[in-house]
Amino acid sequence: MILSKGMIKMKLYTKPGACSTADHIALCWCDVQFETQNVTPELLKDPKFLELNPMGQIPVLVDGDFVLTQNVAILTYIAESFPKAKLLGDGSLQHKAEALRWLSFVNADVHPAFSLIFGGKKYSSDPVIVEALAKGAAERLHKLFAQANDQLNDKEWIAGFRSVADPYLFMTLTWAKRIGLDLSGFANLQKYFTKMEQDPGVKAAFKAEGLI
Repeated sequence: MILSKGMIKMKLYTKPGACSTADHIALCWCDVQFETQNVTPELLKDPKFLELNPMGQIPVLVDGDFVLTQNVAILTYIAESFPKAKLLGDGSLQHKAEALRWLSFVNADVHPAFSLIFGGKKYSSDPVIVEALAKGAAERLHKLFAQANDQLNDKEWIAGFRSVADPYLFMTLTWAKRIGLDLSGFANLQKYFTKMEQDPGVKAAFKAEGLI
């Protein structure tokens, strides 16, 4: 549990180091009190958890009687629930669109490529095909991260301001590091990664999930 201001309102079901950690970071950035539960593979199959998400996946956010799944929806809900954190920018339509643009970039383009690397066996039982999928995904990731690196050329944050897209992008960079994807040529991303690693909200979420 994170001790912060206000009353406990939301509960996040998360898996350490997964995409759900992005939601955890966002909640820490909002400086509110909330509860988290690290989900085990066994819990994903538990009937009570399946009532929350029949797909047996994380993240899941519970806010009173309201249950929400899917990262883009959860991150947007968090940002809209706590506007003082300005995780959708200054509240203008343009800022919201820009934040959601880069959130969608991570969710719809970057994350699925990792799915082919981490879960290639879901798509084929042929090891040759699985290897080819992983190789193609790694090449695509390199191009996608090049685009993110260019975006950060004159910006501190991926949308130009701190937003819900940043925790998600950061988590994909931790995955890139885990699989040994060479991003050494992307100086902007390297600087961004270091900054995020040192961020108090990131550290709080990582500590709570046992990642540091």
